[in-house]
Amino acid sequence: MSEMDPLDALDDTVAAAAFRRLVRHLQHRSDAENIELMGLAGFCRNCLADWIRDAGFAGDKAQARAVIHGMPFEEWKAKYQAEATPEQLARMEASLKKNAPGH
Repeated sequence: MSEMDPLDALDDTVAAAAFRRLVRHLQHRSDAENIELMGLAGFCRNCLADWIRDAGFAGDKAQARAVIHGMPFEEWKAKYQAEATPEQLARMEASLKKNAPGH
């Protein structure tokens, strides 16, 4: 008999509230650029948009990104996203190699 993952046992209402808090935190912290998040943690706002689509969000990619970014992605990108440096891209590539399969 396998034990249930404690994360899977987490009440959906609690998990949803935590997810919304995370997304709002990332919307507020526009100084934390996606490339830096990718280099450190192997995911970013765009990944969250992909994940909500994987979970059943009915909208398209642009709509999912607008939900996560709090505005259309192109607007967010113009306001907050700088050109990635070669060093940032290298950190991102190294970080992505650490991700579990399917993430």
